[in-house]
Amino acid sequence: MYYDECVADDTTLRNIVLSIHPDVRPLVESWVRSLRAEGRSHRTIENYAMAVRALTRWADENGAPIEPTRQTTDHLRRFVADELDRNARGSVVLRYRCLQQWFKWLIVEDELDVSPMAKMKAPALDEVVEPVLSEDQLKNLLAATSGRDWLERRDHAIIRTFVDTGMRMGELVGLRLVDVDLDRQTLLVVGTKNRRARLASIGDKTAVALDRYIRARDRRPHAASPMLWLGTRGTLGSNGVGAMLRVRGEQAGVNDLHAHRFRHTAAHRWLAAGGQEGDLMRLAGWKNPAMLQRYGRSAAEERARDAHKRLRLGDSL
Repeated sequence: MYYDECVADDTTLRNIVLSIHPDVRPLVESWVRSLRAEGRSHRTIENYAMAVRALTRWADENGAPIEPTRQTTDHLRRFVADELDRNARGSVVLRYRCLQQWFKWLIVEDELDVSPMAKMKAPALDEVVEPVLSEDQLKNLLAATSGRDWLERRDHAIIRTFVDTGMRMGELVGLRLVDVDLDRQTLLVVGTKNRRARLASIGDKTAVALDRYIRARDRRPHAASPMLWLGTRGTLGSNGVGAMLRVRGEQAGVNDLHAHRFRHTAAHRWLAAGGQEGDLMRLAGWKNPAMLQRYGRSAAEERARDAHKRLRLGDSL
């Protein structure tokens, strides 16, 4: 096959930590243990560690203190300015947020009295509207995985699950066999950001797709794994699912396909069908209404035009 699962998350994280300057590494290792105890996801911890690594490397290359206890607000402002010159604004904002958590943890652990970022403001984030998938694109993706091979059945089930629920990548790869209830047509999902559990509803076609995949899965060498999704060499992780989506997207004529497009698309289709915003928040696992506004922006103008056609304001005169 032209894609496969990648190395385990623990190995990736360990390599990131080992690449951090040895004067800072012991603190980062302690922070990682603390984050794991809090139940943070692998991806979140990796982002945090990469942010500290980036700051430490910048400090080493620019004559600034490597030790976080000696870094000042001026150092952090210079670092952020240099990051904005080299990277996308969204990536810099993410790194900024990660470093805020780093310095907050150092204060909690009595390594610092005051965060050098206490009086800083995050860079303004450009508003980027994520394009949603059209009905034809969704149908093409499902058609590209309509075969009877076990990988096609797996990929078809994954795509239908994304389309039906709009769940996050980490939530999908975290599903276990016991989380699937085909009779009640629900999936027990654990949020990757807040670790809160919720039930995601699925439709008849997604239930059938999952049933077909699970029966094919039972005959695979790693069928004893408690995790739902399998690859050719064991459990399928986020990198493997991401690679699969890119390949299936190319087959269906959908460029740069990634999991988050399904999440935006699901929110758009829900609102376009007249679904309630409060119900969408619960189904998507959002507590903050700002997330609803962010995801609702995708294709918002299209929904507004459709509403105008239904209301026929001008024709009523």
